[in-house]
Amino acid sequence: MKLFIEIPIKHQTESQIDYQSKMLLLGSCFVENIGKKFDYFKFQNLQNPFGVLFQPKAIEQLIKHAIHGNVYTDKDVFQQHDIWHCFEAHSKLSGLDKTAVLHGLNSALKETKQFLETATHVVITLGTSWVYKHLDSNIIVANCHKVPQKAFKKELLSSDDVLHSLQNIQHLIASVNPNATIIFTVSPIRHTKDGFVENTRSKSHLITAIHQLLEESAMNTLHYFPSYEIMMDELRDYRFYATDLVHPNQIAIDYIWEKFTASWFNNSTTSIMKEVQIIQSGLQHKPFNASSKEHQKFLVNLNKRITAIQEKISGINFSV
Repeated sequence: MKLFIEIPIKHQTESQIDYQSKMLLLGSCFVENIGKKFDYFKFQNLQNPFGVLFQPKAIEQLIKHAIHGNVYTDKDVFQQHDIWHCFEAHSKLSGLDKTAVLHGLNSALKETKQFLETATHVVITLGTSWVYKHLDSNIIVANCHKVPQKAFKKELLSSDDVLHSLQNIQHLIASVNPNATIIFTVSPIRHTKDGFVENTRSKSHLITAIHQLLEESAMNTLHYFPSYEIMMDELRDYRFYATDLVHPNQIAIDYIWEKFTASWFNNSTTSIMKEVQIIQSGLQHKPFNASSKEHQKFLVNLNKRITAIQEKISGINFSV
């Protein structure tokens, strides 16, 4: 008996992800869910240097500023309730000291540029087509930073607007790293605060634009991974959601991760991941008696495993 329809996942035979790959992950908070997996299994990656970016214009702006070597100055930040913010970045880069905030923004730009120039894969997860335009400056912001809503106009990007932004992102990345593989996904997290109908409209614009880009592009470096479709169709039950009934829970995240690895990793990589998992479990083990002979033997064997995998994969570090 078949209890659900499984979405077919294409196994990539080119540009696979392995332990020599270097990945830049940008976009919705779903990036951080998958990013934690990359961290746990010790892949080289950089996640959201500007914090969570929900909409394509914000991601485009970050990439453009990074590649063009722009520098943030006093005019690019503002103070709200004693905290300095930048409309183009998440609040994780905000702070009480203006100089420190500007330093953090510019350091994040440099780090983004370095990763863009050397990344083998760029994973971009789009969350919404809804954007907020700041009325005084007439710019679309990445984050409103709890500035009163009357200061903004809420707008829905059309699928053409999203397509144009994605084309710009593609061209910008190709200008510094033409061999980078770009993987687009749509976040499975529903933006229910916009409204249920509005969320559906928003996601449909994202999906339409991504597939139009893939169909029109002659490049084989563009791909789509159906994380949104997996959540909506294979995991269409509230038992796969967190208590807010909006975000996927850990079971769903693990399931989508397994689908992603099945698509992008080869057997050699998954074999190394199993060894990394054994080491990670060993490092998290808390003994009843740390001085016992059994535990000392356990530590010796664990260190042997770490040494063996470090000899196989240069740069892998289990101390962080």
